[in-house]
Amino acid sequence: MQPSCISSDIEAEISRHPCYSEEAHRYFARMHIPVAPACNIQCNYCNRKFDCVNESRPGVVSEVLTPEQAERKVKGVAGQLMQLSVVGIAGPGDPLANPEQTFDTFARVKEHVPDVALCLSTNGLTLFRHIEEIVELGIRHVTITINAIDPEIGQEIYPWVVDEGIRYEGLEAAELLIRRQLLGLELLAKEGILVKVNSIMIPGVNDHHLQAVSQRVKELGATLHNVTPLIIAPGSQYEKDGRKAPRPKELHNLQEQLGREGMKVMRHCRQCRADAIGLLGQDRNQDFPLERMEADPAINAEARAQFQSGLDDKIRERMDAKRMKQKVLLAEAPKTRIAVATRGGDKVNQHFGHATEFLIYDTDGREVQLVGVRKIQAYCHGKADCNGDKAATLQEILSILGDCRILLCSGIGEGPRAALNKAGVLPLVRKGDITEAILESVKYSSYFENITISKG
Repeated sequence: MQPSCISSDIEAEISRHPCYSEEAHRYFARMHIPVAPACNIQCNYCNRKFDCVNESRPGVVSEVLTPEQAERKVKGVAGQLMQLSVVGIAGPGDPLANPEQTFDTFARVKEHVPDVALCLSTNGLTLFRHIEEIVELGIRHVTITINAIDPEIGQEIYPWVVDEGIRYEGLEAAELLIRRQLLGLELLAKEGILVKVNSIMIPGVNDHHLQAVSQRVKELGATLHNVTPLIIAPGSQYEKDGRKAPRPKELHNLQEQLGREGMKVMRHCRQCRADAIGLLGQDRNQDFPLERMEADPAINAEARAQFQSGLDDKIRERMDAKRMKQKVLLAEAPKTRIAVATRGGDKVNQHFGHATEFLIYDTDGREVQLVGVRKIQAYCHGKADCNGDKAATLQEILSILGDCRILLCSGIGEGPRAALNKAGVLPLVRKGDITEAILESVKYSSYFENITISKG
């Protein structure tokens, strides 16, 4: 399956969000407001620390602000940082474990800096209770951290959760959290809110399970999946256990696999602090201390709009250049010609020996195009042995398939298989959707590097 594409409407909505848009993160800035210190779950990789400016990871802040202080700081930053386009709350605890501070802050930002997008990050435990408030405040982007959909795996990540004064532990805690996370995601998607799912890749715990997570959140309406490597906080349970972060290649391979399976994957995450300000990868929080902010900072809305419009133009120019380059590459990309044995239904579902025709396709590994139909005389008749000596019929078939690199069928005898291989046609036994089978088959292209193909 080819990676899914985000619709043009969604593209427009995320065009200035540096976390959702790979292009936007080069030009637009975000601001995380640390107004939510309490958390209602414990993760084995987490140990939140304050006044730790040299650390850059989620859950770390230099100071916790009140909603009034947050309003002042956002106005001060917006007045100076023209490319600020997103204001989010991501901690240092969980924003929805601090609902009063969180929604009070969002309301103040919406009133005083209406041109920024509002963004919320949560573990999802109590998300279902706050859907109405999220919609009313116009919060269009929500991130949910979902590390597992199997409670057996989840209990290895979350030792406990607390909801309405009740503490849940072990398997019971994981079951409750996962059920609430998936419910919250589904409810948000039904409201048309864009949901990014964050998952932490934890070797030996959930690394083998994240494909299932990605498929499930996609089914429930997630827009984007962001898989990040485990960062082990000092003093956390995982540090005590000696657990290790994944190797970069392991993370890359997983992201590639998720993309091939149809999910839009975020690849530019910096795993930001909960008080980060500026472009991704260029945290400027220390440049905007609260004590240097005016009591009522001025914001030039016209100047901000003009500046950001210029950034929009730069992104469009960059995207146009990228599309042009892709068109050139696609035009120059070598095509692989593939023959398919089928009884219909857009499936690879016929044995080579029983085929009386082949559908012929060209593919560059991204797109699949039907070239035509080629009739042949069936290699086998009735219960005849497909490994028998039917030299004339087989030679005729080989001549008809002479320009093909791969043959897809539901079965093939050893005699025809050997003859096709000798002629430079790779026979692959596959069943199922033709397009998916063709795109999968091009993974074997390296096989042909050592094959000499004769074209008559």
